[in-house]
Amino acid sequence: MRIGLQIPSFTWAGGAGEIRPKLAAIGRAAEDAGFASVWVMDHFFQIPIIGPAEQEMLEGYSTLSYLAAVTERVKLGTLVTGVTYRHPGVLVKTATTLDVLSGGRAYLGIGAAWFDREHAGLGVSFPPIAERFERLEEALRIAKQFWSGEVAPFRGQHYQLAETLCSPPQISRPHPPILIGGIGERKTLRLVARYADACNLFAFLGADALRGKLDVLRRHCEVERRPYDAIEKTTLGSVNFAKQSARDVVAQCRELAGLGISHAIFNIRGVEELAPIAIFAKEIIPAVAEL
Repeated sequence: MRIGLQIPSFTWAGGAGEIRPKLAAIGRAAEDAGFASVWVMDHFFQIPIIGPAEQEMLEGYSTLSYLAAVTERVKLGTLVTGVTYRHPGVLVKTATTLDVLSGGRAYLGIGAAWFDREHAGLGVSFPPIAERFERLEEALRIAKQFWSGEVAPFRGQHYQLAETLCSPPQISRPHPPILIGGIGERKTLRLVARYADACNLFAFLGADALRGKLDVLRRHCEVERRPYDAIEKTTLGSVNFAKQSARDVVAQCRELAGLGISHAIFNIRGVEELAPIAIFAKEIIPAVAEL
């Protein structure tokens, strides 16, 4: 099992002037600890489950580009970009640039978007959910066409592109893995089976619910004639060492591995102090490496 680190908050002591050095220290420490990946949210306001909207929030791809410059090995991605935030052609170009400048370490994390407040606040259109899923599917098709090397028009219901020119091309082969976040059984997991290289589910759902979601994904794969095992299964969870032990986290990873999860991503309370990363390095990452 691989372990990933998600950084969902930049509200750290010292204010804005301390964000850059602390972020660099976190990225380097995570890489040295053996984390396989580092992720940020793609939000513009802080989300309610983490804190008030006014808390510090960095733009996702700028943050990943900075992390690419201060690390060498960890994979980098958003959990996840809302399809509404960027025109798909621009998004694919942005993700491709990250892949090139990181030496082939990018994921394209994407979903249907949900946070209406930041859409309204920034003047970004927030169409009804059915249309957002239509746009998501078109964006996935656009990414596939860009990364196929085919320079041709794309004509969709919502997006029209005159030419899918991508130069320089991606370094990852065949392309940066496409990860779709979300747990919807009728639409999201169907799109995973049809287009994605990875899915991201919420660890807090628990083993029974996760097993059910994976069973749904397996059925969608059968319909799409897609090998279920070709899709990387990831989860997002939280760790607070004031309430949990390293042994608890290892036990959770073992349970997730038993379900077929191969990449467990965690956000960690107090990560900016670096001590929690050291616990992962010493007690968790080696213990789950063979799962």
